[in-house]
Amino acid sequence: MQAENQTLHEQLAVAQKRIEELEKQKTPPPAFVKANVVKPPVGEEKQQRKKRDAQYNHARRREAPTQVVEHRIKQCPVCASALGGISVARRRQVIELPPPPPVEVTEHVVYHGWCSQCGTWREAPLDVSWEVVGQGRFGVKIASLIAYLRTVMRLPVRQIQAYLASLHGLTISSGEIVGLAQRVTSQLEPQLAEVKQQIRASPAVQMDETGWREDGSNGYVWCACTPQLRYYEYHHSRGSEVVTAMLGESFEGVLGSDFLASYNIHAGLHQRCWVHFLRDRHELKEQYPDDADVQQWAKDVKAVYERAVAYVGPDPSLPPAKGEAARRKQQRAFEHDLWQVCAPYAHTSSPLHTLCERVERFLPELFVFVAVPGVPAHNNLAERSVRPLVIARKISGGTRSPHGSQTRMALFSLFGSWAAQGLNPFFHCLAVLTQPNPLG
Repeated sequence: MQAENQTLHEQLAVAQKRIEELEKQKTPPPAFVKANVVKPPVGEEKQQRKKRDAQYNHARRREAPTQVVEHRIKQCPVCASALGGISVARRRQVIELPPPPPVEVTEHVVYHGWCSQCGTWREAPLDVSWEVVGQGRFGVKIASLIAYLRTVMRLPVRQIQAYLASLHGLTISSGEIVGLAQRVTSQLEPQLAEVKQQIRASPAVQMDETGWREDGSNGYVWCACTPQLRYYEYHHSRGSEVVTAMLGESFEGVLGSDFLASYNIHAGLHQRCWVHFLRDRHELKEQYPDDADVQQWAKDVKAVYERAVAYVGPDPSLPPAKGEAARRKQQRAFEHDLWQVCAPYAHTSSPLHTLCERVERFLPELFVFVAVPGVPAHNNLAERSVRPLVIARKISGGTRSPHGSQTRMALFSLFGSWAAQGLNPFFHCLAVLTQPNPLG
């Protein structure tokens, strides 16, 4: 028993020592958790904040008043003497919302009469196609508001129900909300087809994709966008066939994307995203902080990129053909400089070999922005354009059916395009729905 007791004590001591070692180790945070911001040591002078432009350094501008209430004074409140030289002393604005309007219910009473000459009943004509969506009772303002709340504000269906009931006294089922969104999408099909056609005819398009769930199954939302247009589609696949399906077989513009292999199917001009590449370069720097080759390589790559971004183009007085030739020549020069930096490490055992081999593979697609004016060196626009879908997915978890996915993608495409063009999505949707003939 003494021997067993001694053995147990020894095992306990080993276990306690191991527990202490594990407690000292920091568990790495999950991948979705951002790293803590590195703060300067106590006592060290903080970096001075960047000052805002002078145009933003002012108080809120006065609004145009919708009504004016004058507060006049004729007698002194202390001695009751008459006041003279009365003039405006100051102004005080109060900005407020009017009470939410209640629902309006218009009942159209249609009369008919008997025509003895024709031998039939004749009804008074009634056309409410510009007031309602489809054959339902709810008007276009309610339908536009529901589409706006669902898409731009990204509200769940039950939250839309609560909003309409509490502010406007409207009781509506969740199924009716979903049905109204689908009917709005159906009525806006010509506008959606026009957006897709304009995307395919654009001189430069950026694309990106993000995860989405449909009826519990994982899929992807694909985005094709320009500064003025947004177009989304849901697909179960992340393959190259989706790129062709969205852009069409005859797309001749410049495609901007990340390094996903699915985009390789595009045979025309292609600009790969430098932000993705520089992000991978930064991670490699942090992974090998003591490797002099890695640190110098990262510095040299960033220098080539900054020189390319700073390139302002050839002499504006040159003829167009010579200007294009000068830009292509400069593109080749930057490609040569970058490859000179990467060539020593490609196909070696260096930690740099992966990124250098990526440069070798995509070198003709890294400086297209130098040769083609107006093409950015990144696909930040596409990254920002899929962000609303990411937020909607986190709120609602996705969609329940293919029809639901088509509705969400169509509304996001139209409302996103209208917002990108500086239009008010709600009022523009309302204007389109109130047209007697949406195809006109």
